[in-house]
Amino acid sequence: MFRRTEVAVEAAREAAAIVMRGFRRPGEATEKGGRELVTATDRASEEAIIARISRAFPDDAIVAEESGASAGASGAVWIIDPLDGTNNFAHGYPFFSIAIAIEEAGEVVAGVVHDPLRDECFVAERGGGASLNGSPIRVSATERLEESLVATGFPYDRSEETENNIANLGRFILSVRGVRRGGSAELDLVSVASGRLDGFWELGLKAWDVSAGGLIVLEAGGRVTNFEGGDWDHHRGDIVASNGIVHEEMQAVILGETT
Repeated sequence: MFRRTEVAVEAAREAAAIVMRGFRRPGEATEKGGRELVTATDRASEEAIIARISRAFPDDAIVAEESGASAGASGAVWIIDPLDGTNNFAHGYPFFSIAIAIEEAGEVVAGVVHDPLRDECFVAERGGGASLNGSPIRVSATERLEESLVATGFPYDRSEETENNIANLGRFILSVRGVRRGGSAELDLVSVASGRLDGFWELGLKAWDVSAGGLIVLEAGGRVTNFEGGDWDHHRGDIVASNGIVHEEMQAVILGETT
């Protein structure tokens, strides 16, 4: 494991302890806009992650959900979601995570997603495979979309935007065995990577929502693209992740090509 990945794991575990101390005691939640919340725990988790990274790699750049971006000279960029699933956390719903990705030359090279409630730490390095608490993980072997369990989510501005994923949901409900809406895109992605889900799609996301989990899916043998296919761009808001086998079927549903 590269030193940056080790630091990412250490930072995620430190943040997980902060998140668990705040769970069911999140303090005052405020709206960032529309339906999107932020809590004191989000901020405390992010501060701890940034402090750990800055001590180890002071020349690296950081892009964090709550505090924004800071420049660095090394060429490495840390992409941080200190609490993915804040709405769940603020309501006491047990589905949230901490996600940290490392980007070099525009490519995600390492990712860590930590589930503090289950003490599950998912890790991947580009070309090195993916693991859960140190054991290798693989995507599912489900062969048909109609046999698949998939997950999705919805943008906060879904009342105002026509591209709000609702039409996609209707088509998927008729095409799969089941659809889940967990509320943490990063946890949904690692669920694909570990074979608990067969696919995930969503739009309106940010880089910190998908960068770590997307790489973990790829390194677990899955496939990740944007809606139209091609090489995955983690800075775009749309994503399709799957075991690879049902990927084209998922894309067909999203593009309205099914009957």
